[in-house]
Amino acid sequence: MRIGVDLGGSKTELIALADDGSERLRRRLPTPAGDYAATVAQIAAMVRQAEAELAVSATVGLGMPGSLSPLDGRMRNANSTCLNGRPLKEDLQVALGREVRMANDANCFALSEAVDGAAAGASVVFGVILGTGVGGGVVVDGRVLHGANGIAGEWGHNPLPPAEDSVGPAPQCYCGRRGCVETWLSGPALAADHQRVTGQALTPPEIVAGAAAGDARCAATMQRYERRLARALAGVINLLDPDVIVLGGGLSAIGRLYDRVPGHWAQHVFSDLIATRLTPPRHGDSSGVRGAAWLW
Repeated sequence: MRIGVDLGGSKTELIALADDGSERLRRRLPTPAGDYAATVAQIAAMVRQAEAELAVSATVGLGMPGSLSPLDGRMRNANSTCLNGRPLKEDLQVALGREVRMANDANCFALSEAVDGAAAGASVVFGVILGTGVGGGVVVDGRVLHGANGIAGEWGHNPLPPAEDSVGPAPQCYCGRRGCVETWLSGPALAADHQRVTGQALTPPEIVAGAAAGDARCAATMQRYERRLARALAGVINLLDPDVIVLGGGLSAIGRLYDRVPGHWAQHVFSDLIATRLTPPRHGDSSGVRGAAWLW
C-alpha cells in the first residue's frame, strides 16, 4: 500500500493506492494556516488514521510547495512561508518513525501522469502547473528528475521570451525579478493582462467565456496568452524534447489551449518535425496526491 499526501496552502489531501493504482481511501482537511508544528502533526495523524482504517502499514510520499535545499535539507521557496527554513522531511520521519519521500508538487503531478495518466508509457514527460502560480516537473523513464540543485522543471521563474505583443515594462514577480513566465501565464497574470489592456476586471473563467461568446477583447487576451504559452513551452521542447507535455492546474481546463498552442510553438521549436503532444491530465486535480504516492 502506498500513501500519498499533497500539502497545499489551504488543504492537505491524502490518498492510499494499491499496487495496481486503484484508490483505497481518500481524505482532505484544511491545512493549519501559518502553523508549522500543527501541519506536521496533522500529516502524521492523517497517515496513522488511514493505516488504522485499512489495517496496513504503508509507504509515505509527500508532495509539497517549494523544495528541499541541497545544502541542509530544509524547506525553501515555498509560498506557504511557515515551511521555509524548516526540516520538514526530518520532522515527518521522526513523527512517523519511517522514511518519507518528498518532492515538489509539480514533480508529483508529472509523475502521476507519467505512471498511469495521460503520459503513461512516455519516456520524457514535462508536467506543467498553470494555476495561482506556474510550476513544472520532469519525469524521465518513470522517475522524477530532481537535478543537482533540486530545481529541475522550475520554468516558472525563467524569463518569458519577448515578442511583438510585449507592452510596457515586464510585470514584477514575487521572487524579485521581472518578466518571469509566472507573471504572464498564471491565472492572476491572465486576469491582470486583460485588465492592463482593456481596463476590465474579469476572472480567467469570465475571459474564456467572453472569448467563446465572441467578445473581441477577451478573444485578443486569450490569443496573447496562447502565444506566450507557446513561446515558453517551445523553450522547454528545445531543451528537453519531451514526448508529452501535460497541463495541470486550473487553467488546464481551457480546452482551446490544446488545439491552438501547438500551432504557435512550431515557429519557435528548432525542428522540422514536432512530435511532442500537449494534453490535459487524466487524473485532474487528484494527480498531485497520486504522484506523491508513486514516489515509492
